[in-house]
Amino acid sequence: MALSSNALRAIFLLAVVVCAAHAGKPAPKEKGKSGDSAAAPDAAAPEAAAPDAAAPAGAGGSSDISEAGAKGDGKTDSTKAVNEAWAAACGKEGAQTLTIPKGDYLNFSGPCKGSVTIQLDGNLLASTDLAQYKTNWIEIEHVDNLVITGKGTLDGQGKQVWDDNKCDKKYDCKILPNSLVLSYVNNGTVTGITLLNSKFFHMNVFQCKDITIKDVTITAPGDSPNTDGIHMGDSSKVTITGTTISSGDDCISIGPGSTGINITGVTCGPGHGISVGSLGRYKDEKDVTDVNVKDCTLKKTTNGVRIKTYEDAASAVTASDIHYENIAMEDVANPIIIDMNYCPNNICTNKGASKITVKDVTFKNITGTSSTPEAVSLLCNDKLPCSGVTMDNVNVEFKGTNNKTMAVCNNAKGSSTGCLKELACL
Repeated sequence: MALSSNALRAIFLLAVVVCAAHAGKPAPKEKGKSGDSAAAPDAAAPEAAAPDAAAPAGAGGSSDISEAGAKGDGKTDSTKAVNEAWAAACGKEGAQTLTIPKGDYLNFSGPCKGSVTIQLDGNLLASTDLAQYKTNWIEIEHVDNLVITGKGTLDGQGKQVWDDNKCDKKYDCKILPNSLVLSYVNNGTVTGITLLNSKFFHMNVFQCKDITIKDVTITAPGDSPNTDGIHMGDSSKVTITGTTISSGDDCISIGPGSTGINITGVTCGPGHGISVGSLGRYKDEKDVTDVNVKDCTLKKTTNGVRIKTYEDAASAVTASDIHYENIAMEDVANPIIIDMNYCPNNICTNKGASKITVKDVTFKNITGTSSTPEAVSLLCNDKLPCSGVTMDNVNVEFKGTNNKTMAVCNNAKGSSTGCLKELACL
């Protein structure tokens, strides 16, 4: 669809939230780990109240959905009332604030102009009827200066539909709705909120720049399928700090085209760890570079800090300048792993000739305990070995019985300094 200047369209719950600004072509669908994040057709959005044409440019204002008649009982469909509040907040130019007070709310939609702050103090509940979704649940596109803040919750109510996820059996499976998607957002902040039990990813950041995610809580059971905490791709200058994530997949996954990524003070577990990748599944993927993960704690995760690439990669991608520092492991399986033969559920093909380059990777001050004897696994490709790998003060010990701490380093070139002697394989 055509994108209008400085417009924001949002549909929460029954379809998607789509924000549009800056005239241009329709947003493409994201490739890679995430589900589709393209704008839904115009017909998918219920008609909302027209903006107030008399509002002066730059005027600020606020709206509260409860004042428009929304009922926070978790049962009432408050679509009409919330539409009115949203239209009032977003129908004027200038800085606008939409407040969602305490309570459980269902559904809202409407157009928006100007910068927006969403003050989330209550709970938004996603529909469990998958037929109601075009793509994702909440999707915000082409917006500058976006703030989502508060102590409220985005509840994806994923438990009711996780059995419909067949991605463990089918390579090109149907993707369930992501909870919160930011696409083509510049200068955005998400702070303080909770995301709960998403149907697929809790948060997906695509084609964004200057994004800060701070003090966010993400919660889903360790056996919930594909419920990544935060996934990003084709984005730059993304900062994640002070955030606690438990999920059934990667706590954080850094996809193709990510650069200038800074992750600090994150607690992860349960989950699959903090990962770069997967890389190489789709054609025309871009490089990943300048990734810094520091001062994080992983608890009982199935992986620790990980780089994962497909052996049968469809793209020639380079992952470089990746640094992990001051990482505490608590009973973590595979605490340090580079897996260049990644093939989830054994449903991909093995062509043997990798196109992925992994270089200039640092593991510094990685300490704690491993639930597997193999605390370090550098499983690089014999055709394109990993290069410039540095392990500095890596001291992670297997705490089980009948085995000893060990490292496996295949086709990896680099150096080890100050490491547990069993792990000094470089």
